[in-house]
Amino acid sequence: MSRVVEHLADLTGFRDRDVLDVTLVGALKDLLRPQAVAIYRCVGEAGEQRWLTRARLAPGDVTATADPLWADPSSLPTLDSHPDRLACLERQEAFTVDTVPAMAYFPLSTDREPVGVLELQTAHALSYEEVRLVCSILRIYRNFQGLLDYSERDTLTGLLNRKTFDESFMRVAVQSAPELAQHRTDTRRYSPGSTAWLGVIDIDHFKRVNDNHGHLIGDEVLLLLSRLMRTSFRFHDHLYRFGGEEFVVLLRCTGDDDAAAALERLRANVERYVFPQVGRITISVGFSSLRPGDTPNDAFARADKAVYYAKQNGRNQVQHFAQLVAEGKLADVQRDNSDAELF
Repeated sequence: MSRVVEHLADLTGFRDRDVLDVTLVGALKDLLRPQAVAIYRCVGEAGEQRWLTRARLAPGDVTATADPLWADPSSLPTLDSHPDRLACLERQEAFTVDTVPAMAYFPLSTDREPVGVLELQTAHALSYEEVRLVCSILRIYRNFQGLLDYSERDTLTGLLNRKTFDESFMRVAVQSAPELAQHRTDTRRYSPGSTAWLGVIDIDHFKRVNDNHGHLIGDEVLLLLSRLMRTSFRFHDHLYRFGGEEFVVLLRCTGDDDAAAALERLRANVERYVFPQVGRITISVGFSSLRPGDTPNDAFARADKAVYYAKQNGRNQVQHFAQLVAEGKLADVQRDNSDAELF
């Protein structure tokens, strides 16, 4: 029992979701001695969803392995390529398969939706007590995930909130460093030429929506816009609501054109969408690439200047900060070397 308690303490001792998943598979490996244990997440758009390995410990592994968060979805296995895993996800119930080796599947979900599957490979089928142990640990895992969601996500839209931005920004900035490409061995799942970008999104004339239709309808517009953002961007892009009508996205693309196309896709999707009682609305978007040594304040300031330019020059458009500077329409923003934080 003491080992279980120690592992539960470790499991709830981190606020980093990547570490949380690694800690979970490590705990189950120590407690059950399986041949392999893994967490797989369901990612991608409906009809094109794939399995992303979040953490896996196989025989002989000292540390858990995982797919890069920036993995190309087309390189990941499809849901139907693992029918038992898919059945667990769809049925949302645990079950075992008496094969050699034996397999056990446990669903993973949040308060909002199913998200993945825990898979155990063992020499012999798990006993009833062992299945109960795993289910109990997963209840604690889910509850802790819920607490993280409560502290990290905007309560209205479910997007990440602004207080999580700095930490995510620094992680993305590190992952986008060119030297990381030299350490990637799986070139199918990583594009060495990709760069991180920050986009700032602002709803045009949002005050009119609140004034003309009331704040409840305004909240519905914000909620629907967040859903359009989820369908317009990829599963690994970081989406934030900063408050009011301002949203931010951190994404990875191979160049200016790809970044502009991703943000233009959102702009066009919003313009086409008919919002209940409101009709059509538009957004203004500004974006900038992340530069070496950037702070969150640096990148945000550049993208925000591009948004301001878009609003002052017709709205309902996507503007690239570097292009505006090259055309002489904006002055470059000097790097902020102070210790002041953005928020």
